[in-house]
Amino acid sequence: MAELAAAEGPPRGRTPSPGPGGSPPGAARPPSASKWVRLNVGGTYFVSTRQTLCREPKSFLCRLCCQDGPELGSDKDETGAYLIDRDPTYFGPILNYLRHGKLIINKELAEEGVLEEAEFYNIASLVRLVKERIRDNENRTSQGPVKHVYRVLQCQEEELTQMVSTMSDGWKFEQLISIGSSYNYGNEDQAEFLCVVSRELNNSTNGIVKEPSEKAKV
Repeated sequence: MAELAAAEGPPRGRTPSPGPGGSPPGAARPPSASKWVRLNVGGTYFVSTRQTLCREPKSFLCRLCCQDGPELGSDKDETGAYLIDRDPTYFGPILNYLRHGKLIINKELAEEGVLEEAEFYNIASLVRLVKERIRDNENRTSQGPVKHVYRVLQCQEEELTQMVSTMSDGWKFEQLISIGSSYNYGNEDQAEFLCVVSRELNNSTNGIVKEPSEKAKV
């Protein structure tokens, strides 16, 4: 009789003790309860939290794996990672933006590539940031590099202070070179210097460099 009772299972009124986390032993944990999400983007794995991926509620990533009953159907690989057929090189800036809200693009990455991915994942705030970055870079490129025109002025030691203080607008001091003493008045040698000054070429009118004013000459 004892063997028969053991075969029939536990006594009536008793249920199996729950395992860790409150679930019965052997029970599968609901996918939505997992904090971490594994993504397979073009063959490269990324791991992030559901909270991070849900920063943009209307984004592709949120609809894929954060909503109950996701609108988007997606296959998973043998590890359970969501399969996304996109370039993994440009996914890093996308995921980092969701993590900390900053746009960081490595020098070897094209901003247009990040923009393409931001539009695909439907992250509107990131799309605006990348477009602003591209527009700012285009404006700097169109202006071209700043060019300078240089002048070398010769003066004596006692004239240095006056020359620098009365230099005309747009000119700035670059370098002072001592060339020794060429004159002797009484018992005092007068040291001479070459003073290098410059100003931006863009400050001139119609790209024509004008000669320095009298204040820039000695």
